[in-house]
Amino acid sequence: MSTTINTAVVGFGMSATVFHLPFLSTLPGFRVGAIVQRRGNEAAAAFPQATIYTSFEAMLAKPDIHLVVITTPNSTHFPFAKAALLAGKHVVVEKPFTNTAAEAAELIALSQQTGKVLSVYHNRRYVSDFLTIKALLAQGLLGKVHEYECHFDRFRTEPRSYAFWREQAEIGGGVLYDLGSHLIDQALCLFGLPTSITADIKTQRAFGEADDYFDLRLEFGHTKAILKSSMLVKEMGPRYMVHGDVGSFIKYGDDPQEADLKLGKLPNLPHWGEEPEEMAGLLHTTLNGAELRVKHPSLPGNFGLYYERLHQTITAGAPLHEKPEHGYNVVRLIELARQSHAEKRTIQCAGLLDVPYL
Repeated sequence: MSTTINTAVVGFGMSATVFHLPFLSTLPGFRVGAIVQRRGNEAAAAFPQATIYTSFEAMLAKPDIHLVVITTPNSTHFPFAKAALLAGKHVVVEKPFTNTAAEAAELIALSQQTGKVLSVYHNRRYVSDFLTIKALLAQGLLGKVHEYECHFDRFRTEPRSYAFWREQAEIGGGVLYDLGSHLIDQALCLFGLPTSITADIKTQRAFGEADDYFDLRLEFGHTKAILKSSMLVKEMGPRYMVHGDVGSFIKYGDDPQEADLKLGKLPNLPHWGEEPEEMAGLLHTTLNGAELRVKHPSLPGNFGLYYERLHQTITAGAPLHEKPEHGYNVVRLIELARQSHAEKRTIQCAGLLDVPYL
């Protein structure tokens, strides 16, 4: 296969136009060869070099498409990914991987049978604050972590006019599947597999059908991870609070990539993903026997690293960083969280897949 991966993007909503196409169209190892947009002509205007399809099935019949990127609503992830694998394509699926762990397991088996790469777009591994926390832990600056708390909050008092399916009560809707997928995956990357989960899941807004609040408590032996999200937070608190037996790290604010991408900025601009200095987190630790309390600058974020690494996997056989088993574990923990909430008790984390997190 050529080192340029001819890629089809399925869907032309915010996920495609903000989180995928800006990277696929600027990274040298990819070519946007096709886009599936069922209605409208925005894709044709934005990507005149691509073939525009209104039919997913017609795109799959195109033999020179190597990679299919699925950015459509959650309920379509499983059938579309299954069809693409059976058509002999490599596949990227937006998070959450699938709506159920059983669906995820079926796709993993199919990927192994077909020999095609299957990956989940867990792009929040490549935000500035999370990369900084990974580095701090690797350097031992916090010591052994006993509590990790992460928030992903919004203030959204009206239903969204776009991606309305996220507000629906059917499985796959709600903030736990949406933002919870990010927070769970980050915790697994840092601490491995949890032993138990305790969950409180609510619908707080009067118009709400799906959940718009969650509080998850994951136990990792010595470490507790607290993962929270709400759509009714007007004044944001810390995004991350990490406490270890040597030090603490407190971080406010968010990685700038999403905001820049929504403004139409492209990731090939200088200083991409760099936070302004005033957004630096607070590091309070003991270093060489001395107390250190400083503003610690964030590493630059770059969602494009996901696709750079995927390119090496597809073209050169490099290890896959975002494995489908990782996506399975996220969905399985969402199922266990829902069970914990329904039964009002702590649930043991059975049925997770013990695979490495690179």
